[in-house]
Parts: sequence; C-alpha cells; structure tokens
Amino acid sequence: MTLTREQAMEFAEDKPSNPSDNETFGSISQRRYSRRGVLKGALMTGTALAIAGLSRPGQASMDASFAFDEISHGVDETHHVAPGYDADILLRWGDALFPDSPAFDPANQTEASQLRQFGYNNDFIGMIPVSDDRAVLCVNHEYTNEELMFPGLGDQEKKDFADMTEALVKVEMAAHGGTVVEVTRDANGKWKADTNGKMNRRITASTPMRLSGPAAGHARVQTKADPNGTTVLGTINNCAGGITPWGTYLMAEENFNGYFWGKDALDAHPEAAALKRYGAPGQWYAWGKFDTRFDITKEPNEVNRFGWVVEVDVMDPTSTPVKRTALGRFKHEGAETIVNKDGRLVVYMGDDQRFDYLYKFVTKGTVNMQDHAANKDLLDEGTLYVAKFDDQGGVTWMPLIHGQGPLTAENGFKDQGDVLISTRLAADALGATKMDRPEDVQANPKTGHVYVMLTNNSKRKADQVDGPNPRAENSFGQIVELTPPDMDHAATMAKWSLLVVCGDPAKPDVNAQWNSQTTENGWFASPDNCTVDPDGRLWISTDQGSAWAKSGTADGIWALETEGALRGTGKMFFRVPIGAEMCGPCFSEDGATLFVAVQHPASDGVKNYTGFERESTFEDPATRWPDFKDGMPPRPSVVMITKQGGGKIGV
Repeated sequence: MTLTREQAMEFAEDKPSNPSDNETFGSISQRRYSRRGVLKGALMTGTALAIAGLSRPGQASMDASFAFDEISHGVDETHHVAPGYDADILLRWGDALFPDSPAFDPANQTEASQLRQFGYNNDFIGMIPVSDDRAVLCVNHEYTNEELMFPGLGDQEKKDFADMTEALVKVEMAAHGGTVVEVTRDANGKWKADTNGKMNRRITASTPMRLSGPAAGHARVQTKADPNGTTVLGTINNCAGGITPWGTYLMAEENFNGYFWGKDALDAHPEAAALKRYGAPGQWYAWGKFDTRFDITKEPNEVNRFGWVVEVDVMDPTSTPVKRTALGRFKHEGAETIVNKDGRLVVYMGDDQRFDYLYKFVTKGTVNMQDHAANKDLLDEGTLYVAKFDDQGGVTWMPLIHGQGPLTAENGFKDQGDVLISTRLAADALGATKMDRPEDVQANPKTGHVYVMLTNNSKRKADQVDGPNPRAENSFGQIVELTPPDMDHAATMAKWSLLVVCGDPAKPDVNAQWNSQTTENGWFASPDNCTVDPDGRLWISTDQGSAWAKSGTADGIWALETEGALRGTGKMFFRVPIGAEMCGPCFSEDGATLFVAVQHPASDGVKNYTGFERESTFEDPATRWPDFKDGMPPRPSVVMITKQGGGKIGV
C-alpha cells in the first residue's frame, strides 16, 4: 500500500525504531498508580484526581482561570473561535514578504518566487517584541505536499515520483525552512506583515549554515562538498522550536530521515545500524533523484548533518544560522527554554516517535540579559540529559557524556561527537524510559512545572495497559507534568504526575481521565504543542492526523486548568478546518493576541469527508471551500486571534 505524505509521516512516528529493552513509561506508571488504586475508565472526580496526584492540597477554589464561552466539537470546512473573539488570517503560503515579492500564482510556481514568499506548512510560531506595536515573527515551514501545491500533479509517492522535476523539487526546497518577518499592530489591535521590515528573511533547505559544538568537524559529518564538516546547506522538517531569552530563534529538525534516498543500499552503508535507529532513508520526496547530497549511496554522511537544533540571530538578517550539536541529534519536536534559578539556560526537548525519549540540555555558562551578544555561543557548551522515570513518581536525568557508564569506545562511542550524532543509541545504552511519542515540552516560569505532550502510542500492547495509559492501541495521548525540586530545572532529579489522559471520557472503552468539570467539548485528543500565556495558564494544540474520525472532531486549541480543584479541566477555544493540523500557539507579550498555525488544510483524511472525496485540493475546485477563490487552494496560514473590544485572551 502506498501512503500519502501525511500517512507516511504518521507511520514513521507510529512505527517504533527503538529495539532496546529499556522499560516503557507505561509499565512504570502502571506500578505507581496501581498501588494507589487509581480508577480506570471513569470521568475522574476531584477525589480520584487527588489520589492520582492531579490536584494539590490547599487549593479548593472552583474559580476558573479562563473566562470565555467554549465552542463545540465538530468537523467542517472552516475555522471556529470562541464568541467575542476575532480570528483573522495574518499570513498564508505564497504571501509577499518583500517589496519585490511576486504575486502568488499556484499554477506557475518557481524557486525564485517562493524564496520571496511565505513558505508552506507553517508549524512553530515565535514572537520577539521590538516595541509595544512592532515585533519579529518567526515561523517554521515543516514540510510540503506536492499533491496540494502543484496543479494536476497528485501524490507523487504513489507514482514513484515520476512527474517530479528538478524545478519542482527546488520549489519544495524553497518552501521549507522558516520565515522571519516584521509585524506591526494597528489601533484596532490587529497585526500586519511589514514587507519593508529590515529583519525579513527566508531560511530554506539550501541556506548555508554552520555546524558548532562537539560534533562540528567530526569525521561522521564530513562530506565531499564539505571535507571540514563545518558547513551545511539548509534545514528541513522544522516542526516546533523556541525563542531564547536573548531573542534568537531555535528551529528544531524533526523527520529529516524522510528526505534521503538509498533504501536498497541501506544494509551496505557503514552506519546501517544507526540509520535504521533513525528510520533513514525514508525516501518520501524526490530530492535524492536530483540532488546527490540526499542520496546516502552518493553522500553517506549528509544524513548526519540533519536532526539538530538550529539557532538563528533574527536581528541580523545577514547572519549565518548555526546548528548547535551539543543539544543532540534526534527527531526534535521543539526546543523550549527557561532560565534556571542559577542563571543557566535549560532547553527541554522531545524526540517525536513512539517509544522514544525525553531530553533536556543545561548550559555550562549563564545567560547574560544585559549583553545579548555574550550569549552567542552559550548553546555550544553544556550537558545533554535523557529522562528515566520510576514508579515512585521520580525522574532521574541521566547525562550523555562520553566515557561515563556505557558511553565508551568499547560500546561504539569513540568521543563526544559520536555520542551526540547517535544520541538515540546513547540514550538506549543508558536505559532511558520509552515514552509515548514525546512532542512539545514547555516549562511554566510562574510555577516551575514542566508539561510534556505525549501525543499517542498506537503500538501499545494489551499487556502494557496502565494507569496513565489505560488502553491498548492508545490513539489519544496524555500530558505528564514534571516538578523540579525547588524550581531547579538543572537538577538531576524531578517528580512526575499525570495532568490528563486524553480522549472522550463519555466512552468507557477510551478510559480517558479528566476533571469531572470538563464538559462534552472540553476534552481533546493527541496533544501536540502547548504554550503558557503571560498569566501562567496552559494552552494546548492537537494533532490527530487522519485519525480525527476516531474522535469525531477536528483539531484545535484548548485552555487547560493546571492548578486547584479544576486541575485537569479542558475548555475548547478554537477549531481548524477539516484536514488541517493545529500548531504553533504563541502569545504576544501583553497576552492580547494569540497566534496559531493552521497547517495543511484539506489534507488529513479529507478523501473520506462527505462533499470533498478527493486527495488533492487542485482536483475539481469546489466553491463550498471558503479558500477557493480564483482557483486558489486552501493554504497553510498563520491566524491571529484577538478579543473584540480589546483585552487579554481568555480573561
């Protein structure tokens, strides 16, 4: 069976590549919560929540943190937002970024035009304030869909890329990466892209970048084009990311494996075992057909130059982005940061695949907020840790340091560069806990708690059923809360508990766990990204993929209570159109605007949606789809949400 692009990515994340015998989070949590008598399969009451560690003593107030009327579950062709709010499109694929940007013409796309336009499939959104009414917006462009981008082309994976040309591949490469664009706010509180912004730039799959840190120059990252192993062309599959306290943009490279060719020659590759652990080569795109660096038979080390976190100095549009190898190489969902109590920076990261791991990086030096230039290479030195959970509610952060424990030459790790290039293998050797597809990880600076989005794990077997994952073939995911001791994020120990177990609590076979105050619209499935607003409240975005039919509702944004008697109560705020994924929640500094990313509308599962019944938005355009204007397909968009009459979101 040939898969669509979305299905291929879902399958890659769903198919475990971790052969280690390390313990799963499910078996650990089963032991912890079975001892405590957690009720399964029921809508959780306040008492049951307290038993499970889901509420805190001394917080009996039932006052809600969020003041808005929630919307309802559903699936249709447009987006929906809570009453009293406006949801306006700020940017969409093909929009102009510069004064000389050509008008968007989906029937006549070129590399040159795409380089001057907003890219495709927008995911992470970050905002760097310049003044009260001017900011720099940073947006990741995760991947492309040729069947949605190019008229008449269809899904090329099904055709072995027969219709793809070098020119089309160059358009795809130009649509990847990220966009940096200045935005300004008018008197009505609405933002607009400033095409004259001095910071505006496109970062693509061909932008020159520098490798830094322990793996820079390593023999395993040296190529024919770059024998020094220090210069890389481009960044790909940038999913979530982060903004540093000193105002740089972190782009996380996730499913890089899918871009490389050479499946038939994998067993003969000198790093076959490592490649298999990362799922490479995936051959989801035609790039290796036209660019030899994406063919492992012709350039065996190029694949090791992807899977990193990229730092971009957005205030200098001429700066060279830097791949910070000290943060490890894996399928980075994001790279969210917090300044620790001792001044060091801590970066939390999830490796987005079933049965993979949770990481954090702690810098050696401290953040200098008076001189931002002093932080230029802060991310090059520090310690990368991987998490091991126990059934007493504890987390041990284990350092990935060459020479310590099993990370020795005898076990295949010749130096620290080897440890970082093969981070997954190093974490396997340390016995890290297998997690259920860890995605975004967000620290709350107000409370010190850390929230881990575990999206789902359809490969969980019946004998792995447990308290926080009370179901086989878990399609709905859960959220884990970490509590560092005394708000010390650099500590090597922490406590863990469950915040919610996702899915419809009205269906006994789902075994969801929510606060009993959660309404029929307040539950969600497959938490993906999250953000903490200026008041310290948690907001969640979801990504069900083509499995939205299992829940019966499209993806969206939910507010989620984390404190007091309402802890574990969700509330639906925004919903995307059919086939779209909800990404990138980001608040303006004053909390008056929530930016969200609507990715690949009219894609996931729309072939089975009544009234559409086709895979491509270019096939027989229908006026029932709101974005079909003059032959335009629905486009990935950044949406800004504001409160009518002004004020903070959700207050």
